[in-house]
Amino acid sequence: MDTKTDRFNRWFNAFILIGMVVVTLIVTAWKLRDADSGQALLIIAAVGSVCGVLANVFSANGRILTFLFGLIDVTIYGVMCLTSARYGNAAMHLLYFLPMQFIGFFQWRRRGAGDGERVRARRLDSRGWLLYGSVFLVGLVIAYFVLAALDKTAAAEAVRWLVLLDAFSMMCNILGQWLMSTAYMEQWIFWIGVNIASVAMWVLTLRQSPDSSYALIYVVKYAFYLLNSLNGLRIWLDLSRKE
Repeated sequence: MDTKTDRFNRWFNAFILIGMVVVTLIVTAWKLRDADSGQALLIIAAVGSVCGVLANVFSANGRILTFLFGLIDVTIYGVMCLTSARYGNAAMHLLYFLPMQFIGFFQWRRRGAGDGERVRARRLDSRGWLLYGSVFLVGLVIAYFVLAALDKTAAAEAVRWLVLLDAFSMMCNILGQWLMSTAYMEQWIFWIGVNIASVAMWVLTLRQSPDSSYALIYVVKYAFYLLNSLNGLRIWLDLSRKE
C-alpha cells in the first residue's frame, strides 16, 4: 500500500479503537449507576466488546492477532446471548466460533500471517459464489424455522423479527467465519450483513427490555464493527488483488 493509504489505516484504526473504548466506558459507567443488578455481567460485556473490536481491527488489517482477542470476545458474547434468549447466536459462538479461532490461527499461519506479515488473501470464483450463496439461503430458511420453534416468547411481530434477525446473523456469522479462517475476501460481505442485523437485533432487544444492562453496549459495539467491516472490505480487496 502507498504511504497515504497506510496513514489513513492508522488513523481509522485509532478512531475505531479509541472510540469504542471511550463509548464503552461511558455507557458502562452510566448503566452501572442505574442498574440495580447485573453489574458483573455489564462489566464482562464491556471487556468482551473491547476485545471484540481489537479482533475486528486486526482482522481487517490481515493480522493474526485477531484470533487471540477473538477467542475472548466470542466466549463472552456467547454467554451474554444465552442470558438474552438469543439461542442461535449463543450456540453459534460457543460451538462454532470458539473452535474456529484455533482453526483460523493455523490456517493463517500457513498463508504467511505472523512475524509482522499480513495474511495472503484470496477471492472466490463463480463456483464458490454459487456454493456459498446456496448454502446461505437454505441455511437461513432452516435456521429461521428452528429458532422460531425454540422461541418461547409471545408471537408478536417484533419477536418474529428478532427470530429472523437472529437466523440471518447466525448464517452470516457461520459463512463469514469460515471464509475468514480460509482467508477469502468475501468474508467481509457476510460481516457487513452480521453487523447490520446485530445492530437491529440489539436495538429491538433494548426496546423490549429497557432495563437490560448490556444490550446498549452491543448496539454500540456492532455500530463500530460495521464501520470497521466496510474498511476491512476495502483493505482485503487490495490484498486479494495482489494475490
